[in-house]
Amino acid sequence: MPSYLSPGVYVEEVASGSRPIEGVGTSVAAFVGLAPAGPLNEPTLVTNWSQYVASFGEFTDGYYLAHSVYGFFQNGGTAAYVVRVGGTAEGAALDADASNGRSAKSPAAVGSSAAPAALPAAEPTQLGTFAVTAIASAPGGGSLSVEVADPEGEGPAERFRLIVKDGDKAVETFDVTAKKGGRNYVVTQVKERSKLITVTETAPAAQLARPDNQTVTVAAPAPVPAVPAADPARDTHPGPAEYLGDSADRTGFGGLEAVDEVSMVAVPDLMAAYQRGAIDLEAVKAVQLGLIAHCELMGDRVAVIDPPPGLNARQIRVWRQETAGYDSKYAALYYPWIKSFDPSSGQTRMIPPSGHIAGIWARNDAERGVHKAPANEVVRGAVDLETQITRGEQDLLNPIGVNCIRAFPGRGIRVWGARTLSSDPAWRYLNIRRYFNYLEESILIGTQWVVFEPNDHALWARIRRNISAFLVNEWRSGALFGQRPEEAYYVKCDEETNPPESVDVGRVVCEIGIAPVKPAEFVIFRLAQFSSGSGELEE
Repeated sequence: MPSYLSPGVYVEEVASGSRPIEGVGTSVAAFVGLAPAGPLNEPTLVTNWSQYVASFGEFTDGYYLAHSVYGFFQNGGTAAYVVRVGGTAEGAALDADASNGRSAKSPAAVGSSAAPAALPAAEPTQLGTFAVTAIASAPGGGSLSVEVADPEGEGPAERFRLIVKDGDKAVETFDVTAKKGGRNYVVTQVKERSKLITVTETAPAAQLARPDNQTVTVAAPAPVPAVPAADPARDTHPGPAEYLGDSADRTGFGGLEAVDEVSMVAVPDLMAAYQRGAIDLEAVKAVQLGLIAHCELMGDRVAVIDPPPGLNARQIRVWRQETAGYDSKYAALYYPWIKSFDPSSGQTRMIPPSGHIAGIWARNDAERGVHKAPANEVVRGAVDLETQITRGEQDLLNPIGVNCIRAFPGRGIRVWGARTLSSDPAWRYLNIRRYFNYLEESILIGTQWVVFEPNDHALWARIRRNISAFLVNEWRSGALFGQRPEEAYYVKCDEETNPPESVDVGRVVCEIGIAPVKPAEFVIFRLAQFSSGSGELEE
């Protein structure tokens, strides 16, 4: 208490009795995987796709980390921590890759510090004022040739048709022009579209002319020299120990223990290692069990589990029940893989769904709230599915906790399940688990002021008041069940929860009960006939 020793007017600042509890964020994801560059085993925050590219590089052939992060931001994600595992510190800079003559999109650039030997270039073949060079062998194994023919219809004199043949079979056709700067300029069109040849100019722009109708044989590229090296699958893909990491060294999953903001974790590149034969299903199970154990240990995040690729509904059911057998309220499994557009190659490719699903969770939290089940949501960026699931197949998968992704005519590709991998009915629904994570973290952070306060009735009343004020706002937002606050929650902190023996050891015990809303998973309308005018149902 202050001392007043002389007459006068004194102004004092007094702490308010109300200490509001603010809700924590629930939309921060963590991705663990492989990248051609970036910090090794260091959780790095990225808030958009450009930041990811600047730190970890572009899309990498054969790996899924970049595609998953891209899908996360595409579906509404706003912040993610990325942990690069595998690889070496020497390959951590994009500039080093470029100086070694490697592309950031090359699998050899991941986890390897030695540059591959340069490929001997094929000899160019002259075609008028242009030269044609093979960049790949004929797909059918025949001789590669290029034919110049007249175009269909009438047009400028410089127009012609360029036909690439594998033996006698035409494999690529281009309607082009010899006029430089035109939309169909032969050099530009072949560069953008051909996978077998390139065309270059051998004369100044003013002298370029349409080649005569002819057929020329193009020399095949020299074979790739054999380089004695270690197994690339083993070198580029980390083993289970690297994924699991160590909390003391801040590696792998252990490095994420220091990041409190994370609420969902995914390991998309685990399945890339399985596809390449670098690890087997037992190693996949070990890593996924480690991921689930990390989420259970932290208690504030949920694992997004990817299934192995290429499994039909019956096989995924067997894998879920017999091979994997996971039982956790801190994990959710989504099936099947999705086909997404690859901006780096201009083609579509199959990728695991975890990155897109994490983005949908974040979008759902922002638009509706974490209490709403993240299902019946469109998967942005998905153009197709690896497997089309029927209603009968989902009848078998949904009860065992496999959340299906399905395509509906006129409604797009949507997430059609919101269950955890728990066998406990109390934690069956994903939104219940994630909402409790949100409440626990919010109350934990919002009541730190209680520590070392005098443990008396006044403190208990303040705790009840602050937590009740937080929960009544949750009820008003529709997160809790009940027509009145009394039906939605209760907060108990009094002599019953804090007997003298508990107070003597310095404990304050507050009991909180809530009635969360559960999703309307099964919507049933009962229809019956009744006689007109009678107003009663017919038996």
